[in-house]
Amino acid sequence: MSSSVDEKGGGSNSPDNDSISVYERPKGLRGVYYHPITQIVMLAFVCFLCPGMFNALTGLGGGGQVNPTTSANSTCAVYATYAFFAFFSGTVNNKIGAKRTLLFGTLGYALYVGSYLQVLFFSCRAINIHPGAGWFVVTSGALLGVTAAFLWTAQGAIMLSYCTEAQKGIFISIFWAIFNLGAVVGATVSFGENIHSTNNNVSNGTYVGILVLTILGVTIPLLMADPDKMIRTDGTRVVMPRHPSWKSEFYGLWVAIITDPMILLLFPMFFASNYFYTWQFNDYNSALFNIRARSLNNFMYWLSQIIGSGMIGVILDSKRLRRRVRAFTGWGILLAMTFTVHIWAYYYQRTYTRASVPIDSQKMDIYDTRYPAHVWLMIFYGLLDAMWQTTSFWLIGAMSNDTNKLAIYAGFYHSIQSAGAAGVWRMDAIGLPYMNIFLSTWCLVVAGLVFSFPMIYLRIRDTTVLEDEGLMKRDQEINNIKAKGTIENGNEMP
Repeated sequence: MSSSVDEKGGGSNSPDNDSISVYERPKGLRGVYYHPITQIVMLAFVCFLCPGMFNALTGLGGGGQVNPTTSANSTCAVYATYAFFAFFSGTVNNKIGAKRTLLFGTLGYALYVGSYLQVLFFSCRAINIHPGAGWFVVTSGALLGVTAAFLWTAQGAIMLSYCTEAQKGIFISIFWAIFNLGAVVGATVSFGENIHSTNNNVSNGTYVGILVLTILGVTIPLLMADPDKMIRTDGTRVVMPRHPSWKSEFYGLWVAIITDPMILLLFPMFFASNYFYTWQFNDYNSALFNIRARSLNNFMYWLSQIIGSGMIGVILDSKRLRRRVRAFTGWGILLAMTFTVHIWAYYYQRTYTRASVPIDSQKMDIYDTRYPAHVWLMIFYGLLDAMWQTTSFWLIGAMSNDTNKLAIYAGFYHSIQSAGAAGVWRMDAIGLPYMNIFLSTWCLVVAGLVFSFPMIYLRIRDTTVLEDEGLMKRDQEINNIKAKGTIENGNEMP
C-alpha cells in the first residue's frame, strides 16, 4: 500500500519539528478496504464470533449447566491465566504485530465452547461424555485465558490507534455495538433452542450452534489489513515501522508507567470491570431463573449493551464539549448508574441466599408475575457494563496516540481486570455468600470511580501533546542516536 500512497505534506516526527506528515488515502475499493472503519468493523466481527460467543455462554450462568461450580472454576482459570499473560501481551504485540497477535488470540474460543459439549472422537464416532469431564472444561478455560490475553491486547491497540482523537468514542461504540451483537446472537440461539424448556440447563444444540460461530471467527484476522499500511481519515499514518529488541520492549513496560504514572489511578477501575459479571450471571441470573428465563435475560442484557455503548459514545465524542468536560460528564453518568442499579439489586439480593435457592429448586419463569421487574435490572446492568467498558477505553485513548503505548495500556487493562475476575469467580466456586460477593462488587465499582476522578482532573487534556508520549520520545531519541552514529561512521570512512 505504501507505494500507492503519496505524501501530501512534508514534515518529520522528530522533536525538533512538530509538523506531521499527511498522506493521500487510496481510492475506490482499495480505499474502502483500508478505511479505518472497515477494519474496525472486521475487528468487531472477530470479537462478535469469539469473545461474543463466550459472553453468550457465560451470561447463561454456569455456562448453561445445572451445577455452576465447574463453570465457575473454569472461568476462574480463564481469568487467572489471562491476568498473567495480558501483562506481557502488549510487549508481544509490539514485537510480532497486531494482526498475528489477533489471529493467535482467536484459537482458544472454539476449544472452550467445545469443552462444554464435551465431545471426544473415537473411531470416527462422536461420543458425548458430560458426566465427570469437568477437568476438560477447566483445562480449556486455562488455555483460553492465554489466547484471549493476546486477542484483547491486539484489539485494544488496533481500535484506539486507527481513529483520530475526535473519533475515539465513536470507534469504541461501533466496536462495542457489533461485539455485543455477537452475544445477542448467541443468546438468541440459546433462547430459540430452549424456548419450550423449563429445565435448568441448555440442550447440546445450543453448544453446537455457538461452536460453529467461534470457528468462523478464526478466519477473519487472515483477511484484515496490516496495521503499518493503515492511514487515518485525517491522512496521518497509524504506526511507523518499529522492530525493537525484546529487551527494549520489556523496558517499555517500565517506561510507560514512569513517564505516565497517572495510569495507576485507573487500575481500580480496570479491576472492577469484569468483577461484576460473577454476581450478575451466576448469583442472580443462574440463581433465580430457569433456562428459558436465563436465556431471555441474557438476550436483553447484551442487547442493552449495544444501546449503552452508543449512548455514552455520543457523549464522549460530542463536538459541542471540550474533551475534559466530556470526561467529567462520562464519569458523572457512571456514578449515577452505579448507585441506581446497585441499590435496586440490593433489594432483590437481600431476599435470597444460596441455601434458599438450591440448584435443583423451582426457578422463576418468564411468565412469573415477578419476572418483568427482574429482567429490567438485567437491562440496566447491561447499560452500565457497556458504559463502563467504553469509558475505560476512552480514558486510555485520551492519554496517548502512540500505538505501542496503547498496546501496553491495553495489556494492563486486561491483565488487571482478569485478576479481579479470577478472584471473584473462585470465591463463587467455593460458595461464598451471595451478599458478600454483591457488596464487594458494589464497593469495588465505587472505588474505581473514586480513584479515576483525580486522574481525569490532573491528566486528561483537550488534546494529546508530544510531552505525554514517553515511549515515542524514547524511540525518537534512539533513532537520533543511531542516525548520529551512522553519520559519524560515514565521515570516518576513507
